[in-house]
Amino acid sequence: MTLARMWQVDPWRELDRIHDEMNRLFRDTFSRVAVRRYPAINMWVKDDQAIVTAELPGFDPDKLEITVLNDELHIKGERKLPEPEKDVTFHRKEIDVESFQRTISLPYAVENDKVEANFEKGVLTIVLPRAEADKPRKIQVKSK
Repeated sequence: MTLARMWQVDPWRELDRIHDEMNRLFRDTFSRVAVRRYPAINMWVKDDQAIVTAELPGFDPDKLEITVLNDELHIKGERKLPEPEKDVTFHRKEIDVESFQRTISLPYAVENDKVEANFEKGVLTIVLPRAEADKPRKIQVKSK
């Protein structure tokens, strides 16, 4: 690019173009990462239990597998997506997760035999009661 040509380029327009390119790069990169971290999960903790929710639209609750091993919660699931007709070309394809497996570290030991799971309107809710042996205990101080 010649020096005369450089003075004809609007620097603000060029900065806008670079900004748009950086936004596209980050959007594309992080959208691929999000697919690998499917499903979206929230977890909150109380003194006596942990609660995990996962968004699983389109999944059959009978196809979900939930296990607790040591201090980890494992969630697996699969669903069948409808196959498009043979002569169809996708205009947009964002729904492509047919199976997933997530492992979440738990903040404390849980009572495995008391874990409950509920699936309603595409949201899985898992209640993990804290193990009695793991709960903090108030110690009475004795004096003589």
